[in-house]
Amino acid sequence: MFSDNKKPRPMTEFGGQPNRIEKNTKIKGNITSEADFRIDGKLEGNVKTSGKVVIGKDGYINGKVECVNADIEGKFNGELAVKDLLSLKASAIIEGTVSVSKLAVEPGATFNAACTMGKGVETASSTSAPKLQSTKTNEPAKVS
Repeated sequence: MFSDNKKPRPMTEFGGQPNRIEKNTKIKGNITSEADFRIDGKLEGNVKTSGKVVIGKDGYINGKVECVNADIEGKFNGELAVKDLLSLKASAIIEGTVSVSKLAVEPGATFNAACTMGKGVETASSTSAPKLQSTKTNEPAKVS
């Protein structure tokens, strides 16, 4: 009759609040964490986390990102290695190299990247798969 849903649930697997870089904040440097990250500002550097990375609509990263999952609404330029799911929203702009296990792309996203997909994702620079390029996702990507 009574359920046990009044117990607090952790926001991340590690029980902490996600880290945030707010709008109008600029950071130069590298970030290492075990928790999730949301970036609504600008980051020039690398992010390595065993959690999720979210780049908000006004967010921008120029560097290397290594994470388990990623949701991107803003801009990314560099090397992106996602062990599980990369989700690109319609406003996303991606340039560089991408290595993922699973990819979800909304129509309207800009995806100008060399992309490698499959299990056992390592780093994007250690791959030699065909390049996947498309400027807008309303059209199917072309493999060259």
